[in-house]
Amino acid sequence: MQFIQRASRFFKLRGFFIFTPLIIFLSCATVSPVNSPKESTIEFSTLDTVQPNWRSFADGVGFFHGKIASPRLEFWALEIDLSAPNVQIVVKGAAEGNLSAKVSSFVRDNDLVAGINAVPFDISSSREGQPIKNVGLVISDGELLSPANHHYDALIFYKDGSAAIVNQSAIQSIKDIENAVGGFHQILADGEPAQRTLNREERHPRSAAGVSANGSRLFLLVIDGRRAGSIGGTEKETALLLRALGAQEGINLDGGGSSALALRDSDGKVRTANTPIHNGIPGTERSVAGCIGIRLIGGDLTQRR
Repeated sequence: MQFIQRASRFFKLRGFFIFTPLIIFLSCATVSPVNSPKESTIEFSTLDTVQPNWRSFADGVGFFHGKIASPRLEFWALEIDLSAPNVQIVVKGAAEGNLSAKVSSFVRDNDLVAGINAVPFDISSSREGQPIKNVGLVISDGELLSPANHHYDALIFYKDGSAAIVNQSAIQSIKDIENAVGGFHQILADGEPAQRTLNREERHPRSAAGVSANGSRLFLLVIDGRRAGSIGGTEKETALLLRALGAQEGINLDGGGSSALALRDSDGKVRTANTPIHNGIPGTERSVAGCIGIRLIGGDLTQRR
């Protein structure tokens, strides 16, 4: 009898040690590559109280990691100065062809400091190197790689250095466009959530991009979802968060299990800042199609303490 009781206690303890880390992992995000013990996440009570605290991540690039208590959201954002001479926008497509790749691989293989998923696509898999079709516009270095989808909007980078969000059906010529990536729909217009966002309550992990009023600053945002610590944002909440970051216009990019923001740390290693959740598995990154990346020309990552 004593043997049975001891065995029962053993298996209970064993189960505790096995399942406790799993519970912790499911409720917590992976540590951001730019975090350190002295750089804790900034927490806000509500979305309306969010005020960005940009920390230098690289020359011309700021980083911000925050949490919101109600609704429970965890997010990561970049602010990119498009006028900085060392900052170069890179759009996936020219080098890789139409093969799937994870955002982290896109950043690692193209010598980038950061990258985020963007364009919707036709297949869903964590395996890289598969033929894949962009569902929407992709322009890389002035070359049209994927045609416009007139149902959706796009983030455009012009040759004069400015950026804008436009409907893909409105693009009649690409001669003034350096890079472009399609997404889904514009969710922030003239500093206000777009009409389409007002009655949409679906919560998902989100990837989004915004531009400032003069088109000189780019904001990249990822919101985690489908885990206890971050339940995912609605389109309206995503728009309001982009506005809080400093955007005047904003677009909802491909999200859900595709959402990933990959950063290169000062040690050269590339990691996802958020917790991708392909097929419901936390930490599993999906292979995607068109991405937006940031390259530094002769610049260095800021050394962080």
